[in-house]
Amino acid sequence: MKFLSFLVLSIILTFLVSCSTSQKLTTLKPEPDDASPLIYDSSPSFINLPITVKLKDVENQTNTLLNGLIYEDNNIVDDDIEMKIWKQAPIKIQNDPTNTDKRIKTILPLKVNVKYRIGTKKLGVELYDTREFNLNGIITLSSEVALTNWKLNTKTEFKSLDWNESPTMTVLGKNMPITYLANPAISVFKSKIEKSIDEAIEKSMDFKPNVLSALEKICTPFQMSDTYESWLRIVPLEVYSTNAKLKNDLFLLDMGIKCNMETIVGKQPESKFNASKIVLKPVTKIPNQITANIAAISSYVDASKIMTKNFAGQEFGSGNKKITVKNVEIWHKDGKMVIALDVLGSVNGTIYLNGFPQYNPQTKEIYFDKLDYVLDTKSKLMRAANWLAQGMILKKMEQNCRYSIQPNLEEGKKNMAAYLKNYSPMPGVFINGKMEDIQFDKIQLTNQAIIAFIKINGTVNVAVDGLK
Repeated sequence: MKFLSFLVLSIILTFLVSCSTSQKLTTLKPEPDDASPLIYDSSPSFINLPITVKLKDVENQTNTLLNGLIYEDNNIVDDDIEMKIWKQAPIKIQNDPTNTDKRIKTILPLKVNVKYRIGTKKLGVELYDTREFNLNGIITLSSEVALTNWKLNTKTEFKSLDWNESPTMTVLGKNMPITYLANPAISVFKSKIEKSIDEAIEKSMDFKPNVLSALEKICTPFQMSDTYESWLRIVPLEVYSTNAKLKNDLFLLDMGIKCNMETIVGKQPESKFNASKIVLKPVTKIPNQITANIAAISSYVDASKIMTKNFAGQEFGSGNKKITVKNVEIWHKDGKMVIALDVLGSVNGTIYLNGFPQYNPQTKEIYFDKLDYVLDTKSKLMRAANWLAQGMILKKMEQNCRYSIQPNLEEGKKNMAAYLKNYSPMPGVFINGKMEDIQFDKIQLTNQAIIAFIKINGTVNVAVDGLK
């Protein structure tokens, strides 16, 4: 009788102990696919950069380059002409009213000293006579404007010369008026003046250093969200440009960038900007709006960290049958996502779920559709912890197996807006614009990441004001 009592007591204690301690769950891990380099199908983005440059800036730059003695030819032997040209006062550059969208008018006050020789060389004897002219006046030139190889090019034509004082020739050390001779002699040096103006404008309006410097700054990855550790990276592929046009006191130049745009979750990525690979391609027209196709790249490691935070402080179950999720890990296998949950509580071990990643455009969340326990986990839960296999608990856990990209999209939009509100990447260059709503496109899985493709429309304008 005592033996039976002891046996019954032992059974009761064993039952109580088994109810009060955790069950150890041993499940088979669905091994991830073999890792391979991150490769995804990216759709290029097109960013329009309409650039305006004030004629006053062209004028200032040209005056900086052309100052004092602007041309000198001391060799009289090659073409019987020796010449020096000085700029007498600041050059003025204006819109040419005769052709407002293609030509500029340049007014150049100058002083010219011309020496030319007349004569021949016969039987080894030089028979030359040298004459010297002094010209002082204002030259008006008209230039056709174009953009070639990043530079603003002009094709300048001499239009007129208004004398400040009568042209003179030095005779026996005295200046003698020679207006009747000087006017035909203008053809001797007008090509020199035309060339000097063209070279000065080309040097002063070389857009390549400024454009590439601005591009390099724009293409440096910047953090969109500290909480979600997300970064925006722009990788330029090609740069397009229309020809330059004139409107009132401005040069108008439409430029555009073909690029890849990526949102990367995790540590700061490296810049992929390479100035040596950027080629300027001429086009006739560029659309007004930005079309940005952004690849929001969430590596499995970083997505796992975000979902682990979602489970923090939560219990699943009821009564004395409860678990907490201590760690989440996700990976790709056979076209699905495997979600491993390390649990503690009434059950200790790892349970495995799988499902298909989807995107909720209303909540801007990546979630997992048709989420269920993998076969081995499900069968062992049915035997050892049937309460955990219930659909209600699975649904509650499913709510945490998601992560929102809305905060980093909104913060990204906010941060990008800062680059579109009178942002100045360098002195004299100002960027303004606006962005429209963000639209989801598609999700793509790789062996290393979930990639959500997003479209953004907007406008960008770049103004050059006071260029140094």
